[in-house]
Amino acid sequence: MFDKSGQWIHLETFDDFDNGLSDLIEFWSSTAKTATKALKESAFVHFKEDLDAAALQWIDNKAKSKNYAAIAKELAEFEEVLKQG
Repeated sequence: MFDKSGQWIHLETFDDFDNGLSDLIEFWSSTAKTATKALKESAFVHFKEDLDAAALQWIDNKAKSKNYAAIAKELAEFEEVLKQG
């Protein structure tokens, strides 16, 4: 996610994504002034890009690929909730 200076920290491991998805959902529900809509959208895009890259990296490993697909499914469900408002 983002560090204290506002820089994106790339997610790399399954644990990063698993914990990061919870952090992303929590961030989207935040009402803090620092949690602007632009920053929330940026976090979502960065998370999705990192997840796509990780899924491609592990495409030949069925077990890891399945784990990342589960995160992608949860992310898609979250995205659908965001679209519905």
